[in-house]
Amino acid sequence: GIVLYTLVNQDLAARLERARLRTDLKSRHLTGADVVEGASDNRVWAGLRVAWLLESLPGIGAVRAERMMSALQIAPTRRIQGLGHRQRVALIAELRREGR
Repeated sequence: GIVLYTLVNQDLAARLERARLRTDLKSRHLTGADVVEGASDNRVWAGLRVAWLLESLPGIGAVRAERMMSALQIAPTRRIQGLGHRQRVALIAELRREGR
């Protein structure tokens, strides 16, 4: 009953947040670095896969995202919340360097 309804609403809210985020990233209203830095305050952002985030950025496709993650030693399935401190710092630096 109520529990299922709440879970469905949370899932829908998360899906809508991801869609809004992808639009904001594509239109450059937000940068990838903004998302990584803001993930500590946003549960939906924290749960994003790093690959999804990178592929949502203009000019980065699956191959480029994979190369970036490999160079930064980030596992293909890693979520933002699962990044180590050095990985997080390196990813933010890389995104800022590229203006993303």
